[in-house]
Amino acid sequence: MKIEHLEEHVKDYKVSIKTVVDKKTVWQTKTKSLIITTLNAVCKKYDIGWKVQELNWIGTNEAVNITFDSFPKELIDCTNQIPAYQFIQGGALVFSQSYSGDVHMFILFPYVEQIPIENSSVELEIHAPDEITEKLIIEKVDEFLKEMISWEVPSTKKKLGY
Repeated sequence: MKIEHLEEHVKDYKVSIKTVVDKKTVWQTKTKSLIITTLNAVCKKYDIGWKVQELNWIGTNEAVNITFDSFPKELIDCTNQIPAYQFIQGGALVFSQSYSGDVHMFILFPYVEQIPIENSSVELEIHAPDEITEKLIIEKVDEFLKEMISWEVPSTKKKLGY
């Protein structure tokens, strides 16, 4: 094999690096702020104890999530009727940018010792950052709520949560 045979792959490699840089640029300049703004609007409109977090992992990956942080204020009186009731914090919808620049969307369930680790998350979708829209974010929040409802009140056929 001659050195000239490498030319095509060298060009492809340069294009792949440029693609990653472009995706990370879109994340930084548009997508991340859209996710934060949309999730904060959801939290403000529906105050059910959740909050928005920005995360940086290992300097190369970033994420934004909406997570259940506290018990909904309007339901506090119900819990006083059952002194042993304990709210389980956690559960999050995560939008995480990977090393390749794509955005992974997944749900993390609250940590409970009795639940096996393999039942602790659900992978949703992967999108390029320029494909993320307000509509898509709201659809994922809707999916997240449905999953959390199923986790809180599981069907009798499968056992999640308490």
